[in-house]
Amino acid sequence: MADLPIVTQPGLGVTTTTVTTITQTGGDWSTGLFNVCSDKTICVVGAVSPCCLDLSLANQYGECLCLPLLPGSTFAMRVGIRERYKLRGSVCGDWAAVYFCYPLAVCQMIRELKRRIRTHIYHVSTTLECS
Repeated sequence: MADLPIVTQPGLGVTTTTVTTITQTGGDWSTGLFNVCSDKTICVVGAVSPCCLDLSLANQYGECLCLPLLPGSTFAMRVGIRERYKLRGSVCGDWAAVYFCYPLAVCQMIRELKRRIRTHIYHVSTTLECS
């Protein structure tokens, strides 16, 4: 009698992991450039030390804390935030906001990230299918 080939291996089965991210995107910035009083803590820190707020922004954006030391980095983060969340605007508008209203722009970007990070919902489900 000939041995039949083995076509399946014994085991626990297949593990499936699904990660779903729900992010609100599109539209305008959640607060305007001049809405400094919408978050008083950010407003005070931005008025006293916008450079420290820029370091916090880099950290919240997921970049190295040394990033704000590079020329043009705040502008790049602003463009990145606008693109990540599909906000209305343009590169020219981002440049003007950062270079003419630096403290206000950094405050607006921090407020936006603060609002957007709260809206992320992560759901991880693992199912085990036995064979």
